[in-house]
Amino acid sequence: MKEIAILGSTGSIGTQAVEVASRLDEVEVRALAAHSNGRALAEQARATGAGSAALADANAARRSSDLFDSIGVRLFGGPEGVLELLGSRSYDLVLNSIVGSAGLAPTLAVLERGIPLALANKESLVAGGNLVMEAARRSGVEIIPVDSEHSAVFQCLRGEDEAGVRRIVLTASGGPFLENPADLSKVTVSDALAHPTWSMGPKVTVDSATLMNKGLEVLEAHHLFSTGLDSIDVLIHPQSIVHSMVEMVDGSVLAHLGVPDMRIPIQYALTHPGRAGCPAEYLSLAEAGSLTFREVDAERFPCLGLAREAGRLGATFPAAMNAANEEAVAAFLAGALPFTGISAVVEKVLEGHEPLAGGSLQEIRRAEADARAAAEALISETET
Repeated sequence: MKEIAILGSTGSIGTQAVEVASRLDEVEVRALAAHSNGRALAEQARATGAGSAALADANAARRSSDLFDSIGVRLFGGPEGVLELLGSRSYDLVLNSIVGSAGLAPTLAVLERGIPLALANKESLVAGGNLVMEAARRSGVEIIPVDSEHSAVFQCLRGEDEAGVRRIVLTASGGPFLENPADLSKVTVSDALAHPTWSMGPKVTVDSATLMNKGLEVLEAHHLFSTGLDSIDVLIHPQSIVHSMVEMVDGSVLAHLGVPDMRIPIQYALTHPGRAGCPAEYLSLAEAGSLTFREVDAERFPCLGLAREAGRLGATFPAAMNAANEEAVAAFLAGALPFTGISAVVEKVLEGHEPLAGGSLQEIRRAEADARAAAEALISETET
């Protein structure tokens, strides 16, 4: 029996992880954590039999305390609640699906405790990639990627010699604006959330529409697979059947294919190194028909280039870029910033960023706070 904790359990990936875990006889959910949705978290705890839970929002935790008492679940609350939850018992695996840079501290805590990590929080590696990989190296535990693209690369590379890899190719659906409209400044929130192939939370869906999501994934792959940024390419693949590819030095290309359903990479992370029966549909290539690929239009989708540039600059530039993007996306979702304003805010924050070395969590948090303040000022100017 594999005893696990799921962080970010009420979000898109988290709810699917709870669903997948409930189907697996060899997996038992012992703990759950969310930001503020106490009612949904309590229902998950009741359904899974988890004995512990955490709400990072202290006010939400206070409001929900009686609810958790009534079902006999120990509740941790406040900003440190998730970390206390992780230290309250031992786990065989922790799945981190917290959204945004808030996931970095729990990622480090899991690795420092020597617990294998199933990572769906790409921002951990974007903002603190060097810290995360060093923590994994020190503890000797494995990071199992949950993002479909990185799960694909991870599986393609099993048994392969690192020296035999020429390049990694991440695929991108292209989001809802691959072709139209010509003027992206007028698109609405509902337009941006209408993803053609994947069902995701609002922040990730907007990132997919701007292709920032793919930029974050380039940085994630750079750290996970010790691959230079210039050896990680992105191709638009609207069908979302080929999840990523690895080109070897001998010209062989290893590709991972499957239906676009996050339950498949989630389940692989939970059962690794074994496999279980498919939690979704099996792939029919005959029904899928043609599989097409094209280059990214860098002018139409500047966020991918901004992420790459932040990665090349290093230090705290990736953390600042990610924090600025989080603020800009939140402003767009709130109607306070046009869609094209997201990349504009990120670019200006990067231009003005005064980097720190990024050798500690405290430095990364300082850089993020500075970037958020700069982004908020830019957004306020846009509003006026």
